[in-house]
Amino acid sequence: MTKAMTKGTHHIGLTVSKLEESAAFFTSLLGWKEVKRNNEYPAIFVSDGSIMVTLWKNQEQPPAAFDKNSNIGLHHVAFAVESESDLSRVYDKLVKNDVKIEFSPELIGEGPAKHMICYEPSGIRVEFTWPGC
Repeated sequence: MTKAMTKGTHHIGLTVSKLEESAAFFTSLLGWKEVKRNNEYPAIFVSDGSIMVTLWKNQEQPPAAFDKNSNIGLHHVAFAVESESDLSRVYDKLVKNDVKIEFSPELIGEGPAKHMICYEPSGIRVEFTWPGC
């Protein structure tokens, strides 16, 4: 077996239509930290301490909506949570803040792993996954 030439994910870059609102989704709702801003680009960098997400403001107005069934590109981004109760807490907080939910926490296959999907303010599908162990 050959050794992989890469090691994990350094960051994820997302183009968003609502830069401030998308950044607030991560910082205000999920407790991430804003790492830095580049107002000239414009971009906001956020991190949960394990991964960084770079949010870039799109320049096209209005932005084209992504269709997961017909477009090539990001289908969704998934973040791990440490426990089943953390998954429930994320879900409850998103619901209380009127975040659009695609589906509430449910088993992945036969379980015990669970996941849920919502949409951040710019319409990107965000999954939260508890591995079940």
